[in-house]
Amino acid sequence: MLDADTFRKVFGSFPTPVAIVTALGEDGEPTGFTCNAFSAVSAEPPHLLLCVGKGSRTLPAMLSSGAFGMNFVADQGQDTARLFAGKAARKFDGVAWRGGLAGVPVLTEAAVAYAGCTLVRTVDADDHLLLIGRVEESELFPGTAALYRKGEFGTWEPGRRLAVQH
Repeated sequence: MLDADTFRKVFGSFPTPVAIVTALGEDGEPTGFTCNAFSAVSAEPPHLLLCVGKGSRTLPAMLSSGAFGMNFVADQGQDTARLFAGKAARKFDGVAWRGGLAGVPVLTEAAVAYAGCTLVRTVDADDHLLLIGRVEESELFPGTAALYRKGEFGTWEPGRRLAVQH
């Protein structure tokens, strides 16, 4: 069986988009975490899939409110993504945001796009839950999307040919 360190190295070897997942807790406090384990599921109707660790401090807010936001990180939002990847108690201090669907935080300066979702299904997957959300609202912001690979952020440059190794 593949050990956890090798698993992380394998999946960290290719670039992925990054999102900051946000929710509003029962106490009215915003909460969130950085994630790269998500995917579009369908366009008609629009649904996406998100993998959340069962130990996530944001998960209870997502489950109790039935709503969450996907803030797709912009190149200028890399520092915010690093902040939300950590364990800081007050991640929203100094971060520009406004309420979206059901009060879910929309990160207006750190994101290139936002999708506000209602939770439609959860699936148990060992130490994670797979959450399927119906996209109820979305918004695009100026900027270029950030990508993450081997612990570093970068961007994809549209129009630039990708190098092909032979």
